[in-house]
Amino acid sequence: MTQRRMPSGQGPARRQTAAGSKSTPATTRSRERSRDTRNRNTGPVRVPSSRRTPASAGGAAAKRTEAPRQRALTGRATILIAVFVALALAYTYPLRVYLEQETQIAEMERAKAAKRADIDATAKDLEKWKDPEYLRIQARDTYFYVRPGETPVVVYYDDDGAASDAAKNAPAAAPDRWYDTLWSSVQAANAEPAN
Repeated sequence: MTQRRMPSGQGPARRQTAAGSKSTPATTRSRERSRDTRNRNTGPVRVPSSRRTPASAGGAAAKRTEAPRQRALTGRATILIAVFVALALAYTYPLRVYLEQETQIAEMERAKAAKRADIDATAKDLEKWKDPEYLRIQARDTYFYVRPGETPVVVYYDDDGAASDAAKNAPAAAPDRWYDTLWSSVQAANAEPAN
């Protein structure tokens, strides 16, 4: 009877021999011991065929096959990238509109601040006009009003009239220099026709 170990690690399974007799565990152990001593004494132990190397097989060396390379992107990664691209494209237009609206809001706030400054300046001017002394000063400068008993003196600035008066009273031209006179007489003599 031969004993085999089960793959699950359980004890030896009993197998009946050709005679149909069952063996006891003591006889089974003695057979295993004798088999182990025979394997040690008789020679090399046989290696199962699944563990043989190509050199021990006795035939030509087997051709090595290469494992197929994994793709750079898996299907899940490709889908994930496509989703990210779609989301980026979907959010681009609203983001652009948002940024344009932010710039418009900033411009409107700047314009509002400028208008507020103009309103404040106008309010200050209005407060000045409520003062009676400021009113008198403006009436005197603009409309030449005077208080009773004052003599008004008005000075007119006439730039055009001053320029025309300056042209009338222009100084006389300076006399010609002697060499200019000599040269003009030579030219006059040369211009006369010969008789």
